[in-house]
Amino acid sequence: MDISQIIQTIAIYAIPVIFAITLHEAAHGYAAKQFGDNTAYALGRVTLNPIKHIDPMGTIVVPLLLYFATSGSFLFGYAKPVPVRFGNLRHPKKDMVWVALAGPGSNLFQAVIWAIAYLLLIKLGTSERFLLGMCQAGVLANVVMFIFNLFPLPPLDGGRILVGLLPWKQAAMVSRIEPWGFYIVLALVLTHTINSLWMDPMMSLTYWFLDTVLIPFRIIF
Repeated sequence: MDISQIIQTIAIYAIPVIFAITLHEAAHGYAAKQFGDNTAYALGRVTLNPIKHIDPMGTIVVPLLLYFATSGSFLFGYAKPVPVRFGNLRHPKKDMVWVALAGPGSNLFQAVIWAIAYLLLIKLGTSERFLLGMCQAGVLANVVMFIFNLFPLPPLDGGRILVGLLPWKQAAMVSRIEPWGFYIVLALVLTHTINSLWMDPMMSLTYWFLDTVLIPFRIIF
């Protein structure tokens, strides 16, 4: 294990990951406010201050321990969830879809911005590996967050979207999974099942989407 390489990688990923987590959670709170629930706003969670969203254990300790223990081959973590009282939403079942989608949507947007920044740096002739690496890390971190959170199992955002889209009877059945959802997801991550079934195909699709979106910028730059 090359400690210096690991520390350099952490330094490159730190800013993109902090932005990815912060905007993801703030987006949930902002969307909830727009649809009638002020809970997150009243608690100061609709903010770009990362301290409000960082869970000391889930955002810092667990990822670092796993990163060092596995030499960077496995990483898992979580932020402090934004509180949303879905009953306060004007149309709870329908509006929860938009509130849940806001977080991953912010990550997809950030992935595009980091990719544009990378192209711009290349156009300007920048050879600074740290900046270029940070842009690449920003794309990867946000694409992973975007796809992982869309996995259709509560309490992930994809699970809440699924509940909002299904008919009431089926939605109620899926909702009952939520108390055990975290453990199911963790098991799927540890066994790498989620990679083959979800992450790998969705990563390919998302990168195809990014390549398509970036066509005009490649022409301009």
